[in-house]
Parts: sequence; C-alpha cells; structure tokens
Amino acid sequence: MVSKILLPGIVFILTLAFGFWVSHVGKPYNGLLFNIHKLIALGAVVATVIQLAKLLKGADSLALIIVLIVVAALCVIALFASGALMSMDKLDYATMLTVHRVAPVVLVVATVIVIFMLKGA
Repeated sequence: MVSKILLPGIVFILTLAFGFWVSHVGKPYNGLLFNIHKLIALGAVVATVIQLAKLLKGADSLALIIVLIVVAALCVIALFASGALMSMDKLDYATMLTVHRVAPVVLVVATVIVIFMLKGA
C-alpha cells in the first residue's frame, strides 16, 4: 500500500514546497516558480487519480469513498481556481488565499480517509 501512495505523496509535498516558495517570493509572482508549482500540482493530481483508480477496483464500501473522492476533487478544483484568481488579482485576494490554505487541509484529510478505507478493503 505504501508503494502505491508514495509517488502521489512525494509530488504533493513538492507542490506544497513550491507553493510556499512562490508565496514567500511575493507578488508579482515569479513566473518560472509559479508555473513549476502549477505543473507539479497537475502531476500530483494525475498520479493520485491513477493510484486511486487502481485501488478502487477491490473496494467494498464505495458510497462513502465516492463522497470523499468528490470532496477531494472539489478541493483540487478550488485550489486551481483560487491560485489562478490570486495570480490575476481577481476577486478578493484574502478570500482566495483563505480558500487556497484551507482546501489542501481538507484534501489531505479526505484522501487519507479514502486510503485507510481502501487499505482495509
């Protein structure tokens, strides 16, 4: 199980690291760092989806797992949208920053619960 979630976990940590780096460099965002952060985030999403699809094949209690996956997907969408809106100075920056800080926490919690539920499957 650890080997199946290792790559998505590492890529997620890289996403966080580059996100902190981008935020500490300040506005206007460094274009190279910002684009690396976005590409790593996209890679994290792809790696996670691939691994979860493999793990879901043997799952029994799909209803709660599907709800948690939908929550995680909504968090990913919120992260991409809030990041884009912050970089373009659209809407209220403080609100978008709050969304961008809360969504990863909810994403990690939902994903960890799914992984533990699938581990028992």
